[in-house]
Amino acid sequence: MLILLDQDGVLADFDAGFHAAWQQHYPHTVIPAREHRRSFYLLEDLPPHLREQAEALYTSPGFISNLPPVPGALEAWQALESMGFTLRICSTPLQQYENCVAEKYQWVEKHLGRAATRQLVLTADKTLVAADLLIDDNPEITGARAPTWEHVLFDAPYNQTVVGKKRINWQNWRGVLAGVMYVGEY
Repeated sequence: MLILLDQDGVLADFDAGFHAAWQQHYPHTVIPAREHRRSFYLLEDLPPHLREQAEALYTSPGFISNLPPVPGALEAWQALESMGFTLRICSTPLQQYENCVAEKYQWVEKHLGRAATRQLVLTADKTLVAADLLIDDNPEITGARAPTWEHVLFDAPYNQTVVGKKRINWQNWRGVLAGVMYVGEY
Protein backbone atom coordinates (compact mmCIF):
# COMPACT_ATOMS: atom_id res chain seq x y z
CA MET A 1 0.00 0.00 0.00
CA LEU A 2 1.29 3.43 -1.00
CA ILE A 3 0.73 6.25 1.50
CA LEU A 4 1.41 9.90 0.72
CA LEU A 5 2.15 12.15 3.68
CA ASP A 6 2.01 15.91 3.43
CA GLN A 7 5.13 17.63 4.75
CA ASP A 8 4.06 20.94 6.34
CA GLY A 9 1.55 20.43 9.11
CA VAL A 10 1.81 16.63 9.05
CA LEU A 11 5.52 15.86 9.33
CA ALA A 12 7.04 19.32 9.80
CA ASP A 13 5.37 21.59 12.37
CA PHE A 14 4.89 24.76 10.33
CA ASP A 15 2.73 26.45 12.98
CA ALA A 16 5.19 25.83 15.84
CA GLY A 17 8.07 27.04 13.67
CA PHE A 18 6.18 30.12 12.58
CA HIS A 19 5.11 31.08 16.10
CA ALA A 20 8.65 30.62 17.45
CA ALA A 21 10.11 32.74 14.62
CA TRP A 22 7.41 35.40 15.07
CA GLN A 23 8.10 35.61 18.80
CA GLN A 24 11.82 35.95 18.11
CA HIS A 25 11.44 38.70 15.47
CA TYR A 26 8.34 40.51 16.73
CA PRO A 27 8.08 39.80 20.48
CA HIS A 28 5.79 42.76 21.14
CA THR A 29 3.29 42.02 18.37
CA VAL A 30 0.67 39.47 19.35
CA ILE A 31 -0.79 37.15 16.72
CA PRO A 32 -3.54 34.54 17.13
CA ALA A 33 -2.38 31.35 18.84
CA ARG A 34 -2.25 28.22 16.69
CA GLU A 35 -5.32 26.75 18.41
CA HIS A 36 -7.31 29.75 17.15
CA ARG A 37 -6.45 29.20 13.49
CA ARG A 38 -9.57 28.94 11.31
CA SER A 39 -8.06 28.90 7.82
CA PHE A 40 -5.65 26.46 6.24
CA TYR A 41 -3.86 29.52 4.86
CA LEU A 42 -1.98 31.22 7.69
CA LEU A 43 -2.18 34.69 6.18
CA GLU A 44 -5.98 34.59 6.24
CA ASP A 45 -5.88 34.27 10.03
CA LEU A 46 -3.69 37.34 10.47
CA PRO A 47 -4.74 40.99 10.43
CA PRO A 48 -4.01 42.50 6.99
CA HIS A 49 -1.33 44.84 8.33
CA LEU A 50 0.77 41.86 9.54
CA ARG A 51 0.55 39.66 6.46
CA GLU A 52 3.58 41.07 4.63
CA GLN A 53 5.77 40.56 7.71
CA ALA A 54 4.47 37.02 8.16
CA GLU A 55 5.10 36.08 4.53
CA ALA A 56 8.62 37.51 4.68
CA LEU A 57 9.26 35.42 7.77
CA TYR A 58 8.13 32.05 6.42
CA THR A 59 9.85 32.56 3.07
CA SER A 60 13.15 33.61 4.66
CA PRO A 61 16.28 31.44 4.33
CA GLY A 62 16.35 28.65 6.89
CA PHE A 63 12.69 28.80 7.91
CA ILE A 64 11.53 25.56 6.24
CA SER A 65 14.70 23.57 6.90
CA ASN A 66 14.56 24.44 10.61
CA LEU A 67 10.93 23.53 11.27
CA PRO A 68 10.54 21.11 14.17
CA PRO A 69 8.90 17.75 13.47
CA VAL A 70 5.26 17.36 14.44
CA PRO A 71 5.34 15.41 17.72
CA GLY A 72 5.12 11.70 16.94
CA ALA A 73 5.57 12.10 13.18
CA LEU A 74 9.07 10.66 12.90
CA GLU A 75 8.19 7.67 15.05
CA ALA A 76 5.06 7.03 12.97
CA TRP A 77 7.11 7.27 9.76
CA GLN A 78 9.57 4.67 11.05
CA ALA A 79 6.77 2.38 12.24
CA LEU A 80 4.93 2.58 8.91
CA GLU A 81 8.13 1.79 7.03
CA SER A 82 8.87 -1.16 9.31
CA MET A 83 5.34 -2.46 8.66
CA GLY A 84 6.17 -2.60 4.95
CA PHE A 85 4.17 0.36 3.66
CA THR A 86 5.51 2.37 0.75
CA LEU A 87 5.75 5.98 1.86
CA ARG A 88 6.12 9.19 -0.08
CA ILE A 89 6.16 12.77 1.12
CA CYS A 90 3.85 14.74 -1.16
CA SER A 91 4.22 18.46 -0.61
CA THR A 92 3.29 21.68 -2.35
CA PRO A 93 6.07 24.26 -2.30
CA LEU A 94 5.31 27.88 -1.57
CA GLN A 95 4.90 30.16 -4.59
CA GLN A 96 8.00 31.95 -3.32
CA TYR A 97 9.99 28.77 -3.93
CA GLU A 98 13.50 30.24 -3.87
CA ASN A 99 14.27 28.90 -0.37
CA CYS A 100 11.37 26.52 0.07
CA VAL A 101 12.19 23.81 -2.47
CA ALA A 102 15.78 23.14 -1.42
CA GLU A 103 14.86 23.46 2.25
CA LYS A 104 12.11 20.85 1.98
CA TYR A 105 14.81 18.40 0.85
CA GLN A 106 17.10 19.57 3.65
CA TRP A 107 14.37 19.03 6.23
CA VAL A 108 13.73 15.49 5.00
CA GLU A 109 17.43 14.64 5.02
CA LYS A 110 17.90 16.09 8.51
CA HIS A 111 14.95 14.23 10.06
CA LEU A 112 14.47 11.10 7.94
CA GLY A 113 17.86 10.58 6.32
CA ARG A 114 19.34 11.21 2.90
CA ALA A 115 17.68 8.14 1.36
CA ALA A 116 14.25 9.58 2.22
CA THR A 117 14.88 12.57 -0.07
CA ARG A 118 14.17 10.17 -2.95
CA GLN A 119 10.69 9.74 -1.46
CA LEU A 120 9.86 13.45 -1.69
CA VAL A 121 7.39 14.51 -4.39
CA LEU A 122 6.91 18.25 -4.85
CA THR A 123 3.85 19.28 -6.78
CA ALA A 124 1.28 22.05 -6.94
CA ASP A 125 -1.36 19.42 -7.83
CA LYS A 126 -1.49 16.39 -5.54
CA THR A 127 -4.32 14.86 -7.58
CA LEU A 128 -1.73 13.97 -10.23
CA VAL A 129 0.11 11.67 -7.79
CA ALA A 130 -1.24 8.12 -7.62
CA ALA A 131 -1.48 6.41 -4.23
CA ASP A 132 -3.87 4.58 -1.92
CA LEU A 133 -3.99 7.21 0.85
CA LEU A 134 -3.05 10.84 1.28
CA ILE A 135 -2.62 12.10 4.84
CA ASP A 136 -2.91 15.87 4.65
CA ASP A 137 -4.04 18.74 6.88
CA ASN A 138 -5.50 20.67 3.94
CA PRO A 139 -9.25 20.07 4.11
CA GLU A 140 -9.85 20.77 0.41
CA ILE A 141 -7.46 19.25 -2.09
CA THR A 142 -8.44 19.90 -5.68
CA GLY A 143 -6.65 19.56 -8.95
CA ALA A 144 -6.70 18.52 -12.56
CA ARG A 145 -8.16 15.05 -12.00
CA ALA A 146 -10.07 12.89 -9.58
CA PRO A 147 -7.54 11.58 -7.06
CA THR A 148 -6.74 7.88 -6.88
CA TRP A 149 -6.11 8.17 -3.14
CA GLU A 150 -8.43 8.47 -0.18
CA HIS A 151 -7.86 11.71 1.70
CA VAL A 152 -7.34 11.09 5.43
CA LEU A 153 -7.48 14.47 7.16
CA PHE A 154 -4.66 15.22 9.58
CA ASP A 155 -6.17 17.01 12.57
CA ALA A 156 -5.54 20.74 12.83
CA PRO A 157 -7.46 23.60 14.47
CA TYR A 158 -8.40 25.02 11.05
CA ASN A 159 -10.04 21.83 9.74
CA GLN A 160 -12.26 20.91 12.70
CA THR A 161 -15.50 21.86 10.92
CA VAL A 162 -14.86 19.40 8.07
CA VAL A 163 -17.14 16.37 8.20
CA GLY A 164 -17.23 13.15 6.22
CA LYS A 165 -13.50 12.39 6.22
CA LYS A 166 -11.45 10.06 8.34
CA ARG A 167 -9.28 12.02 10.79
CA ILE A 168 -5.83 11.13 11.95
CA ASN A 169 -3.09 12.42 14.22
CA TRP A 170 0.16 10.87 15.44
CA GLN A 171 -1.48 9.60 18.61
CA ASN A 172 -4.36 7.70 16.96
CA TRP A 173 -2.85 6.73 13.60
CA ARG A 174 -2.74 2.98 14.22
CA GLY A 175 -6.43 2.78 15.02
CA VAL A 176 -7.43 5.02 12.11
CA LEU A 177 -5.33 3.13 9.59
CA ALA A 178 -6.56 -0.20 10.98
CA GLY A 179 -10.03 0.95 9.94
CA VAL A 180 -8.76 1.58 6.42
CA MET A 181 -6.48 -1.46 6.07
CA TYR A 182 -4.66 -4.08 8.08
CA VAL A 183 -1.62 -2.46 9.70
CA GLY A 184 -0.21 -5.45 11.52
CA GLU A 185 0.10 -6.11 15.21
CA TYR A 186 -0.02 -3.24 17.63
